[in-house]
Amino acid sequence: MGDRKPYPSDVSDEQWEPIGPFLQAWKARRVAVLVSVSGREGDYDLREIVNAIFYQNRTGCQWACLPHDLPPKSATYYFALGRDDGTDQVIHDLLRCQAREKVGRREDPSAVVLDTQSIRAAKHVPAATTGKDAGKKVSGRKRGLAVDALGLVIAVVVTAASVTDNAIGIRLLGRSSNTPRR
Repeated sequence: MGDRKPYPSDVSDEQWEPIGPFLQAWKARRVAVLVSVSGREGDYDLREIVNAIFYQNRTGCQWACLPHDLPPKSATYYFALGRDDGTDQVIHDLLRCQAREKVGRREDPSAVVLDTQSIRAAKHVPAATTGKDAGKKVSGRKRGLAVDALGLVIAVVVTAASVTDNAIGIRLLGRSSNTPRR
């Protein structure tokens, strides 16, 4: 953080402790990919990049409107690589397991709750990604969610609203069973 005053969205020391070393190792593995077009490696601290992402997520500001004391959008972009290679899912699973253990539960849930919800799509959403849920008379998309008994998210699926709940349930169970076991 340096000399800047912290924002309410900044990662606390307690929050950074489990993910910081993991992200440092990820960055070390990706160093060849993370070199910019100009040939420079990232000049920004990973924690500050996470702070910038959280600031944008919390406030909803446009990337170009990030405060000047946070890294710019260009510095945060390579976290898309983490999304694409599944790193964000691994961090999510790690944090969920730790949250479960913190309240005295086993890290892997013994039961999973599945639910779906149909949501109206905005007018500009492509018709190819929407459908009509005949039972609920909703045109749009459907989201499926798998959670544990604590309400912690295990898997999410978003489809056209015309996809049946059974098909979404099968996808959710497939993703739930692919959760890494340690």
